[in-house]
Amino acid sequence: MTLRRVSPPTPRWLRGLLASVVMVAVTSALVVPLKPYFPPLYLYLLPVLAVAIVWGTGLAAVTSILSVTVYVFLFVPPVFTFGLTDLHNALALGVFLVAGVVVGDLAGRLRRAAQESERLSEEQSALRRVATLVARGVGPDLVFAAVAEEVGTLFGGDLTAIWRFEPDGEATFMAGHGMAQFESGARTNGNAYPVLASVRQTGRAARLDADDLKSTKVPEMIRGAGIRCAVYAPIAVGGHIWGAMVAASLSGPLPADTEQRLADFTELVATAIANAEAHTEVTASRARIVAAADQTRRRIERDLHDGAQQSLVSAALQLRAAQAAVPPGADELGAELDDIASQLKEAVEGLREIARGIHPAILAEGGLSPALRILARRFPITVDLTACPEGRLSERLEVNTYYLVSEALTNAAKHAQASTITVAVEAADQVLRVSVRDNGVGGADFSRGPGLVGLKDRVEALGGRITLDSPRGAGTGVHVELPLSENGATPSGS
Repeated sequence: MTLRRVSPPTPRWLRGLLASVVMVAVTSALVVPLKPYFPPLYLYLLPVLAVAIVWGTGLAAVTSILSVTVYVFLFVPPVFTFGLTDLHNALALGVFLVAGVVVGDLAGRLRRAAQESERLSEEQSALRRVATLVARGVGPDLVFAAVAEEVGTLFGGDLTAIWRFEPDGEATFMAGHGMAQFESGARTNGNAYPVLASVRQTGRAARLDADDLKSTKVPEMIRGAGIRCAVYAPIAVGGHIWGAMVAASLSGPLPADTEQRLADFTELVATAIANAEAHTEVTASRARIVAAADQTRRRIERDLHDGAQQSLVSAALQLRAAQAAVPPGADELGAELDDIASQLKEAVEGLREIARGIHPAILAEGGLSPALRILARRFPITVDLTACPEGRLSERLEVNTYYLVSEALTNAAKHAQASTITVAVEAADQVLRVSVRDNGVGGADFSRGPGLVGLKDRVEALGGRITLDSPRGAGTGVHVELPLSENGATPSGS
């Protein structure tokens, strides 16, 4: 990976000097037509003032001297010479020089105060924009790009970059400004850059100045890019050095307070990273809880099937054998055995119903579509299953989709006072969309009752999204989108 050399911009002082020459020349051209209205010498205060405001006191003094020189050459007899024969003219020119310097100094002070105020205002605005992104919980990549752009614009840095330190000593490029030659995710040997390695080891900001660039320890790619100064600020997350932000200049040294100003932005970057890591951990934790609950459901279903259910079936077989051995005439005993047999049959059926509710065997054997069809047929309210993928999804996605539909149907039966429920499950564009809508009373809310909260937790644990549409008197619709890419392949035939 090499840095492309960028042509440094024209030095600021040279641009100011050129502007001074042009303005003095224009003023000289205006002296003759404006002479009846303004003292000629005073006209030259205009370029002095303009240069002082834009380029500072030093160039204003140069402009003042240049103005006097041009004025003497063009307009003070004998013209086209630099001779001064009149004491009055000499005193006037001296006063003008002093006035020019004083005016330039005052204008320069005003300019610096205005620039500082503007800089602080722009910096606060930039910090607010980035802080808003962080507060909205946008992904770190967007925050990285925004910070790199804001820093590059505010600090006058020709190049800015955010690097993440890797355990193996390498550094990964996350975002930058003016660094089109790097792509996000590009990696380089961080130890090959002494200043970057120093930030990683010490956790303190570091600076690369012109004298440092003469050292043979500085990689050739940095010198070859024309960098004149660079400031490296650490990004600390959770007590460890996560990475660094770099602001580099091609035209000259960066201000002395650049390190501190960068710290305000690195704190926002660290907050965004910490938020993303916390969100990832919460999502993973939810997923683990949901997976553990589903495994427990399957274990209980197997235990019921292989244990209690088999024991009851065995007892029923033994009872039938006992019924066959009842001697003729023992009608009372036979009736009691028949009653026990009926109770055993009801117990077996009840246990099977419980096992189906915990984890239906058809879900593992036939997949989501037949399991939902059976669930719809057995439900006490009319359920219209309008769409369902016929192919198999991953076990995790099938189990969670089944429970989502089952819980949504249960909520509708308990609270919606509905007579019809419509269910649709469709897979397209690497997204599984689940919709459950009833014609009940509406008014459902995530804050009311554990049912919808449980649905929301399950969906978010899968990295999905759930929305609720429940106007009062117009029924309730639960709409879920789950990613297929992370949880299973797109089903065949979809």
